[in-house]
Amino acid sequence: MSWQEELKKSIRKAAELIAVLGLSPEDEARYARLIDQYPMMITPYYLSLADLSNPEDPIRKMCIPSFDELDSEGSLDTSGEADNTVLNGVQHKYKPTALMLSTNQCAMYCRHCFRRRMVGLSNDELNKRVDEAVNYLKQHTEVSNILISGGDPLVNPTQIIGRYLHDLTRIDHLDFIRFGSRIPVTLPERIYGDNELLDLFAQYADKKAISVVTQFNHPRELTEESLKAIRALTGRGVTVKNQIVLLQGVNSDPEVLSELLKGLTRFNIAPYYIFQCRPVSGVKGRFQIPLLDGCDIVDKAKAKQNGFGKSLRYAMSHPLGKIEIIGRLPDGEMIFKFHQNKYPEDSARIFTRRLSPADTWLDGDLNGV
Repeated sequence: MSWQEELKKSIRKAAELIAVLGLSPEDEARYARLIDQYPMMITPYYLSLADLSNPEDPIRKMCIPSFDELDSEGSLDTSGEADNTVLNGVQHKYKPTALMLSTNQCAMYCRHCFRRRMVGLSNDELNKRVDEAVNYLKQHTEVSNILISGGDPLVNPTQIIGRYLHDLTRIDHLDFIRFGSRIPVTLPERIYGDNELLDLFAQYADKKAISVVTQFNHPRELTEESLKAIRALTGRGVTVKNQIVLLQGVNSDPEVLSELLKGLTRFNIAPYYIFQCRPVSGVKGRFQIPLLDGCDIVDKAKAKQNGFGKSLRYAMSHPLGKIEIIGRLPDGEMIFKFHQNKYPEDSARIFTRRLSPADTWLDGDLNGV
């Protein structure tokens, strides 16, 4: 089965879901309402990794909708993306980095997604004119790299990906191009089964450094299929890095997280960040872990790693910037450091906060703390 055929066979409808889960027809209407609000998409490949008989299975949690998602507490824009939008579909929060929203589609709609306001729904925030985005980048010579995101940019038709690579590799002041994609996790055949895509990467990796930043969250996602996709990318000169999201009931056990980090380095994937799950509406109450607990989990997992496995940073994507979560002081306060800040004068500011055992995010004004 080709990757295009697999996408067509993905589970999207409530009737398909209750058939897979063996639920009663009475559940169909409830799931239909939920999926109408937060769409569902699960590839047959990814579904095969889940233990559908166990509601607490970590793979199942990341792909099967939960009625907990109807909890409206939280925000649909936790990092201030609207405030950093300079053109339709183009964000410029940090001087050296621009971000392009290339699609609102994914091969799988992760239940912890922080862009659930648009993924599978609205295309209002997308960049629909590549030439306008390219002209913006040409005019802003302080931008040294571009992150192509979405949705998942590798769901785009191969010719569209080729258009991005053709235009962006010709901008002299761009040092590298990043694709933020979970395709190696959810639909790896999209990569290793498409020679046209791989030829594109090989062609343009000779002109400009190209990275795919993916998101493996659990050791069971590191399959032979995924390894085949990773090797196909690295064999064409593409660097592969990984950003983990710390998720309750998925990788919140230090042993599980440690196994994941070891697996990533074994796959020749560089662990990059481990992100605090964002307080997104429908996600906050289900997947977020208190910061104090998260720090302990990450420290215990990193203690079991070699040098490469220890290199990742525990961070949160706050409206002000990326905040590194460093650790606890003897008096109980926690140390934080801006790894990046939208205001350059605060780009490396260190501060402390006293947290309660229930705090999962840094709320309020952080200026001057």
